[in-house]
Order: sequence, then C-alpha cells, then structure tokens
Amino acid sequence: MSQALRDRAAIVGIGASSFGRHLPESQLALAATAFRAALDDAGLERGDVDGLSIHIGWPLGVDYDQVAQAFGLEIGFVNQAWTHGRFVTGSLQTAAMAVACGMARVVACVNVLSFTRERDILGGPHDFEGYRETGGTHAETPHYGLTAPAGGAALAMQRYMALYGTSSAELAAVPVSLRAHARLNPHAVMRAPMSVADHQASRMVVDPLRLFDCCIVSDGAAVVLVTTAERARDLRQRPVLVAGMQGMAAGRNEFIFAPPGLGINQQGAARPPAPAARDLAVYRAADIPRDAIQGLYTYDAFSPLVLFVLERFGFCAPGEAAAFVQEGSISPGGALPLNTSGGLLSEAHVAGWNSLCEMVRQLRNDAGPRQIADARALQWATVWGDSVILRN
Repeated sequence: MSQALRDRAAIVGIGASSFGRHLPESQLALAATAFRAALDDAGLERGDVDGLSIHIGWPLGVDYDQVAQAFGLEIGFVNQAWTHGRFVTGSLQTAAMAVACGMARVVACVNVLSFTRERDILGGPHDFEGYRETGGTHAETPHYGLTAPAGGAALAMQRYMALYGTSSAELAAVPVSLRAHARLNPHAVMRAPMSVADHQASRMVVDPLRLFDCCIVSDGAAVVLVTTAERARDLRQRPVLVAGMQGMAAGRNEFIFAPPGLGINQQGAARPPAPAARDLAVYRAADIPRDAIQGLYTYDAFSPLVLFVLERFGFCAPGEAAAFVQEGSISPGGALPLNTSGGLLSEAHVAGWNSLCEMVRQLRNDAGPRQIADARALQWATVWGDSVILRN
C-alpha cells in the first residue's frame, strides 16, 4: 500500500441485522436493515451513498443492481465480489481506494449471508460454482474424495500436529477463548459456556477438527460505510481510520486454509518458513509496529486458522502459536484479544464483516464489557496474507 493512502479513508458508519438460524427475512431485507442502521450510525442519508462494494449473493443471485434499486440508491461506483471471507479485505480496500481517489463520496460495503437458506444448495447437485473445474469454493477436490470445506483445514492441521506435537486439546483453546468473548456479546448466536472437555466431547467432523472447531452456519447482514478522512470529521461518529493495507497472496505456495508450508500442495515440503517480507508490509504501510497492535481479528472459519494467522504475521514463531493460545492469551483480558465479539466460531458467520464492525466498536470505545482498554490500533489479518490496520 502506498503511504499516500495512509489515513486517507475512514469508516464512519456500521450496521447489522440480527444474527441467527432460519431467519425469515430475505437477503435483501437483512441487508436493508443493516444499511439503515449504518446510515443512522453515521448520520448520513441514503442519497449520500454513491458507491457499493458488495460481498453478497452467491448462490442466491443478489447483484449490485438489485441492491441499488432496492435501497433507492444512485450509484456511480461499484465493486462486487463473490461471497467468501477471502474478499472481506479486498472489498474494504477497494472502498477505501475509491473514496481516496475521488471515484465516490461514500461507499457502502454490504455483506449478507443466508446460510440456512443455502444448506440445500451448498455441496448439492445445484452447487455449480462449488464444483467448477478441478475443485470447489473452499479448495475441495471431489475427484480425490475431499468434499467438505473443513477438509483442507483439517489436512493442514494434521501436518501442523505432526510437525510440532500439538494436540486436539491444545487446539481447543481457540474455540474456548472465542466463546468466552461471545458470552460478553448479547448478539452472539452461541453464548453457552464451553470448556476444553466440552470441545473434546464434541463429534469429529474431519479429523482432527471437531464440531466446535468449525464455524456457525447462520444468517445475517453487516454494512460498513467508508468515506474520506476529511469528510468523516464532520459526521456523527468518531472516525476510524484505515491506516494500512496489504493484499491477498496467491500462487503455487498458497492455499486457502493454510500458510505456505502447510497447504495441501506442500504436504511433503520443509517446515513452514518464518513470515515473508510481504506478510509484514502492512505494518510499514500503517507506520504502526506489530507490537503496538492491541487486538487481532481474523476469518476463523476453522480453529486452526487462528494458529496459522498468529504465525504468518509473526505474533508467534512457526510452531509456537498453539502454546501461545493456552492460558487465555487470546481471551478477554489476554495479551492479544482475538475476535472479541466471538467471531465466526461463536458470534455468527457473516463472512468476517461482523468482526470488522466489532473493530470499529472497539476503536470508538463502544464495546461494553468486552472493551479492550484504550484501544488505538487493531488489525484484521487472514491466513491467505491480506490485512488491514484500523486506528482511531
């Protein structure tokens, strides 16, 4: 990211629908609820919004033009990504660049998921996108029998366990910690207490991943409004600045659910390397060192992804993340609170946008009992190498 973009864009409004299972509202209705809430949060009118960066639709077919028409918008800038946590960062980055470059005044980042409407489609005979070419939407390879989204993460975790001696009980610290955060969040879907024993007693999904290592299947919407830092100063909320960004990595050494050295294409490779220079570019872009990050947020579709992100971005050395997450390090009050609203594992699966909204609440000091003390710099980072640092 060019330093010329540092602090040029700001998040000025956030909104969400209710989260849950089998919600009666359509995708557009859920999105409209979140959009209205975001406008009210920012003190804006819908006529102020002239850009869309949407993360919505597949496989239910809601596109940007339907969103603009349904919301009564006149749009001059559009970015549309396929619904997946891989595109959270890109959607937000595109919105930030659009306002910084003068292509839009206010961009609404819109994400909706209706997983419980989609369950009969995903992986079934009508899942055309899921079986495109040689694999599926989560790197499934049906011709090898790998048909579950959890499969690739499970294989990567098997290799991690073989290399470093990590146990399933140690991995349990991830979902247990995120459940502790969710118990402080009245909007979280999963708020019942969870212990390591509960985790170990849950059924196996794909070895070594148990039920509580896998994200929630839920419905919900989230909207984030982005404008210039200059305009943000005149709006209702304290602006949250986009301090630094770096893009997603791709190539033969990359895999959707593992860092280099642990993916399904590198099962016979040497041990995973230390973080590459490109994985640390976000700190230079933001002019904020890693040790100044007070909370970490990530796409936690499966528990191992948390360990992998901690190591990819250098919070832990290779093989040391499992030990780090013991004893509450990522729990409320820990050394590095992670996904403080409960994340995909306990709050809801809104493709990670629920965690972006939580970052904004934290930086506004609006997170209530789960507030990180004096939060000033928070990081969104994923296992595939993309990242955004937000600051107040």
